[in-house]
Amino acid sequence: MVDGNKSSVTDFILVGLFPEFQHYIVLNFMIIFIYTFAFLGNTLLIVLIWGDSRLHTPMYILLSQLSLIDLTLTSTIVPKMASNFFTGKRTISWIGCGTQSFFFLMLGMSECLILTLMAYDRYVAVCNPLRYPIIMSPRFCMHMVLGCWIGGSVSSFIHTVYPMHFPICGSREIHHFFCEVPVLIKLSCEDTSAYQLVVVVTSIVLLVVPFSLITASYTLIFLAVFRMNSVKGRKKTLATCSSHLTVVSLFFGPNIFIYMTFTSSHSAEQDQALSVFSNILTPMLNPLIYSLRNKEVVAALKKLMGKCVLSY
Repeated sequence: MVDGNKSSVTDFILVGLFPEFQHYIVLNFMIIFIYTFAFLGNTLLIVLIWGDSRLHTPMYILLSQLSLIDLTLTSTIVPKMASNFFTGKRTISWIGCGTQSFFFLMLGMSECLILTLMAYDRYVAVCNPLRYPIIMSPRFCMHMVLGCWIGGSVSSFIHTVYPMHFPICGSREIHHFFCEVPVLIKLSCEDTSAYQLVVVVTSIVLLVVPFSLITASYTLIFLAVFRMNSVKGRKKTLATCSSHLTVVSLFFGPNIFIYMTFTSSHSAEQDQALSVFSNILTPMLNPLIYSLRNKEVVAALKKLMGKCVLSY
């Protein structure tokens, strides 16, 4: 039995976020505050995009999908962490752990693909503006979005089911605040080096290849921007691109470190710190990054606020 008589022998124990940290309570309340801000910010961005017909373009449709992923990703992690914190029950069932791991991986992989498509969208808009309406048609855009979700789901299912069947002979304590594949692998009493190699190879396909495509897209974009005669057009393009590049850096940096190195090469504290940054803090920052320097989004927000004032 674990964590009391009401827990099953198959339950896992989530140690939590930096349990030995002196200001553990303050840290958890900060995470809950960040989650609330991220939830409201991404929800507002989705409402603005789908509520304003001027934002019904491929770029903003992809942005709304990114916000949906961020909103769901944080909701997959933080509510369970907050529940464990307030109730004092740190257990999570085998099914609950697998479900959390599946959604986390699915959303992470889908976000990786969405960011790549956003880079492609900007490449077509800057380098082939006359063909943009034909290439990035609404039908093609929706097919791309659907492909991202399906691709993320299939890959996540494989990488959730397989490691969940590794035998666990010793402690079922997960030194993390949620169930994640690299952490679960550490609990197994089997030699998992072969599977870890598979994870690294998969990460190359799902992280390095998209990152390389994004880098290539922006290299071509910057070359095209420097050839522009219009200073105003150049500034507008660079503002849009800089927002996306910031989000790309915040996403790919921590995930490449976590998934492209063997689990034995970094500590539990490093995993937790990078997870907080990538999966909780970044989803809060993304709406701000895309909103503050985007005149269309600001205009949609003012329009929505005007309607609210009039209705009040």
